[in-house]
Amino acid sequence: MDKVTYPTGVENHGGCLRIWFSYKGKRVRESLGVPDTVKNRKIAGELRTSVCFAIRTGSFDYAVQFPDSPNLKTFGVSKKEITVKELEVKWLELKQMEICANAFNRYESVVRNVVPRIGENRLVTAVTKEELLYIRKDLLTGHQARSKGKTPTKGRSVVTVNYYMTTIAGMFQFAADHGYLETNPFVGIKPLKKSRAEPDPLTRDEFIRLIDACRHQQTKNLWSLAVYTGMRHGELTSLAWEDIDLIAGTITIRRNYTKLGEFTLPKTDASTDRVVHLIQPAISVLKNQAEMTRLGKQHHIDVQLREYGRTVSHDCTFVFNPQMVRRSEQVGYIYQVDSIGDSWDAALKRAGIRRRKAYQSRHTYACWSLSAGANPSFIANQMGHASAQMVFNVYGAWMADSSTEQIAMLNQKLADFAPLMPHRPQDSKIALLKSAS
Repeated sequence: MDKVTYPTGVENHGGCLRIWFSYKGKRVRESLGVPDTVKNRKIAGELRTSVCFAIRTGSFDYAVQFPDSPNLKTFGVSKKEITVKELEVKWLELKQMEICANAFNRYESVVRNVVPRIGENRLVTAVTKEELLYIRKDLLTGHQARSKGKTPTKGRSVVTVNYYMTTIAGMFQFAADHGYLETNPFVGIKPLKKSRAEPDPLTRDEFIRLIDACRHQQTKNLWSLAVYTGMRHGELTSLAWEDIDLIAGTITIRRNYTKLGEFTLPKTDASTDRVVHLIQPAISVLKNQAEMTRLGKQHHIDVQLREYGRTVSHDCTFVFNPQMVRRSEQVGYIYQVDSIGDSWDAALKRAGIRRRKAYQSRHTYACWSLSAGANPSFIANQMGHASAQMVFNVYGAWMADSSTEQIAMLNQKLADFAPLMPHRPQDSKIALLKSAS
């Protein structure tokens, strides 16, 4: 009688065929429920080969392949397994109700960059921590074109890579919280260390040269006000005369204008409806600007609230109108946030000043104010920070050493209040004898 041969991983069990393979480090067996025949042995061998290949490539779905297997409980596998792309769609759909449109746009950008690297058609259960670490390395360093058709990519900054990883970690935590994963593979992956970015404010001479290099008076006024108030650029572009009280010398920050062309509330709760107190040069700038735009057209705009789907209407006569600089049908009634950054770059170049990002206008306000001895809590309120801690952390080096002035102030204020220390009895006797003689 000829000896029966079986393909690798195929065996007889009670007259029926079953296959065995390794899954998540364990050897498992699955009964196929078919009789042991020559034809079925061949089919079982092919099935076993395809299962092993799917496991190696991360596309194996245990619940789909063996829906009635008792091993599903052993591995904590459920029929809720989904691919990375399906998880992305679910997560973004639900996330959209929690965050503003600008933040949602950033989330979409992150998944466009990271999800293809993980593999859209892979099961979320197949993603490992080791793979994620290599993806992080690829994002940070980029890759060279080692094979034909592969385009070299430039590495991203540590800040950007950490943001990408944190965002996708949130997506996988969503999967873990809703039964698609046992544990989040991002757990234990620490953010990359980064050097603290130091503010790079303009010097007084550089500021004067910058303003002189601006070709239109409105552009001069815009960047002067930016430096004198520390306002965010989205707050500047959406600033309306209805928000300004030149008699009281205040601006109330009510809205922001995003890169997506939408009006929203300011960036943080601490920024909303905050009152910016104007120094005299800022008031002079606004009086000059009023001659150009104060009597302009009032626009009715919708401002998105933080609550999903809700808006509020504002009546706005915008302080800075691009139509004052360039008369064209294509120019709208409000600056795009990116376009004012372009005007900053152009002015720096014409003035021969070392290039800086336009956001340094905000840092310049903070550093100049602190160097002049302003209270950090006051600066934090002006800039829309939740507390003065941010000011201490970022701008500590610019805080004036005012110890001498502080001691002089305390001597003046407390001289009549603080009691003098009593002398020792012996000292008192000596002083009395001296006075008698």
